[in-house]
Amino acid sequence: MAQLKNKPALGLMVIAILFVSLNLRPAISSIGPLLEAIRRDLSLSNSEISLLTSIPVFCMGLFAPLAIGFNRKFGIKKSITFLIAMLGALTFVRGLFPTYPVLLASSFFIGLAIAVISPLLSAAIKTNFPGRTASLIGVYSFGMGLGAMLASGLTGVFYTLAGWPLALASWGVLALIALPFWLRVKEPPKTYAVDAGSPAKPPWKNKRAWTMLLFFGFQSAMFFSLITWLAPIAIDKGMNVLTAGAVLTVMAAVQLVGNLSLPVLLARFPSRLLWIFLSLLSGVAGLLLLLFGGAVATWAAAVFLGIMLGCLFPIALLMPLDENEHADDVNSWTAMIQSGGYIISSGMPFLIGMLYDRWGDHSITLYLLLSFAALVMLFGILLYRNEIKQN
Repeated sequence: MAQLKNKPALGLMVIAILFVSLNLRPAISSIGPLLEAIRRDLSLSNSEISLLTSIPVFCMGLFAPLAIGFNRKFGIKKSITFLIAMLGALTFVRGLFPTYPVLLASSFFIGLAIAVISPLLSAAIKTNFPGRTASLIGVYSFGMGLGAMLASGLTGVFYTLAGWPLALASWGVLALIALPFWLRVKEPPKTYAVDAGSPAKPPWKNKRAWTMLLFFGFQSAMFFSLITWLAPIAIDKGMNVLTAGAVLTVMAAVQLVGNLSLPVLLARFPSRLLWIFLSLLSGVAGLLLLLFGGAVATWAAAVFLGIMLGCLFPIALLMPLDENEHADDVNSWTAMIQSGGYIISSGMPFLIGMLYDRWGDHSITLYLLLSFAALVMLFGILLYRNEIKQN
């Protein structure tokens, strides 16, 4: 996708990126508020129901490298058009055939679609907004955060009105909204080209790329574990489904504010390590409140956890863009980082489900998340230790 020059085309691209990214979380985050209802109606164990989150995340990792082939073969515009349509259709199918096999199959292909779309969007941002990548990553992460917030907050309401199958299927509407905007984006016939004299760097042989992969994986593990299990943790503390969904909405709303605020804060205070440390400090406070506090403390915990997630994800998205000058390199690095990262994070909601089936106590869940926070801090220090030396 060649760089767009005129302001209307760039403005349309920004809007299109926002609406496409809006589709990248609801099919997954809508499961959390309905976890208990689906488990009960389909007579599933906690580990079985957690696969509805783990499978798409695993596929987001497994199939991320396909973004390179999609870009070469079809280009960014055609690829994303097809995949957004597929994502919407699979989400609608959940309402028509609300069985466990259909939910599992749709989770698989939803994960595949998201896996390919994400690196392609990063490459589009690098190509069209080379001087404003932080701001556009803010738009991208804002769209995902907004989608997660809407799904967290409204899925429970849709459930009370129409039952869980239609509550899940309702999020397919977002694809119908995104497609008209994306179809208006202009793209020249040849959409993939490596700049002369700048051969693609092989990220699989780069130690920093591997450290970024681990950073992305464990911050992602915290996100998907929390959107899957925060509502059940709140229900364990005595809340009903709607109230627990509201707690999840608070976390998603604060995360959204973080997605919007971080690019502005980075422009003023560009230290990545500073924001990694502050966000993890907030997250640890939230986890400790869940561990030792009651139902009231859960609301404050959701705020602290939202701050952590809202800061860590944009930083993780920026890493391959900071490291590379050319869109094809960004695509390769993003595909590798998200591939390995999502594979790491995919097993965590399932592991938590297994542990909860075995022990019936979410204290183990929270200690596990605290260990993830420690690992994210370690990888952040390894990536940005030069900032420490300079200070």
